[in-house]
Amino acid sequence: MSRPNSPSEFRLEALRACLEAMARRLDPEAVKRLDPIGVVHRYEDPNDREVMALIASAVAFGRVQSIRRSLEKIADALGPWPAQFIEMSDEKELLERFHPIVHRIYRGADLARLLLAARDLRRIHGSLAQAIERFAQTPLGEAWALSHPLASRPRLLALLVRLGDALRAHLPASRPSLHLVPSVRHGSTCKRLLLFLRWMCRPADGIDLGLARFPLSELVIPMDTHVHRFARALGLTSSKSPSMRAAVEVSDALRLIDEKDPVRFDAVLCHLGFTQPCPLAPRHDPCQRCPLRRACAVWMGHEKS
Repeated sequence: MSRPNSPSEFRLEALRACLEAMARRLDPEAVKRLDPIGVVHRYEDPNDREVMALIASAVAFGRVQSIRRSLEKIADALGPWPAQFIEMSDEKELLERFHPIVHRIYRGADLARLLLAARDLRRIHGSLAQAIERFAQTPLGEAWALSHPLASRPRLLALLVRLGDALRAHLPASRPSLHLVPSVRHGSTCKRLLLFLRWMCRPADGIDLGLARFPLSELVIPMDTHVHRFARALGLTSSKSPSMRAAVEVSDALRLIDEKDPVRFDAVLCHLGFTQPCPLAPRHDPCQRCPLRRACAVWMGHEKS
């Protein structure tokens, strides 16, 4: 049952018990109060939700409090019907409306141009959800894709390439733009694009949105610093950096727990990271309070010593 870079069968069962218990206790309302997805849930119309999900995932970079502050400004700029606003606005109006907004290395113009690309996708495909479904239909026929960490998930790789290319259509070739919509071709972890896909494709469960159809078993966990630290402590990856290879290793290990929907545990790990970051070393107070300690290789090694 065990695989390379996955926990032993004994610890796998302990991890299964921990994650399932945490998933049962997870309060969607508590998550939405902290997580950027909370802003998305203010909208009822699926068209507005997908537009806000794209922009919310794009700015999910930095401290969660700073992300939420920036999202409040973006929501104010877009008004009560974001999808209608971007459809009715021209480039000049969007650039003017977003000019005052700054989020870390991103300027309002970067965000406005991302929304222009979203408008184009919605015009061509009918919705961002339908664009996702169509971009995944045909795997890439390019030689480099065969050695990519996502080679075992050709539909996801094709989707990330095509979606990324389309979203960069109005962006200049600058460092902030390439950070805002990174390229999977160039080795990016694509954390924020994978977060957008998680929100869009997983069933509506009070957190995720269930707006697009894609095989859940092929999704890859959005690898941020918090998730990576927990994954290393749990023995789900040996990678020392939150790379795409690490994201695939962790997703493959989580498939041993939930073969059909391994990424459903991302919300659990992210929320735990917001409230109780992993120190990646045995420390009595945080580790005693951690609900994952009975599956944690670091903590178990500490107890034995």
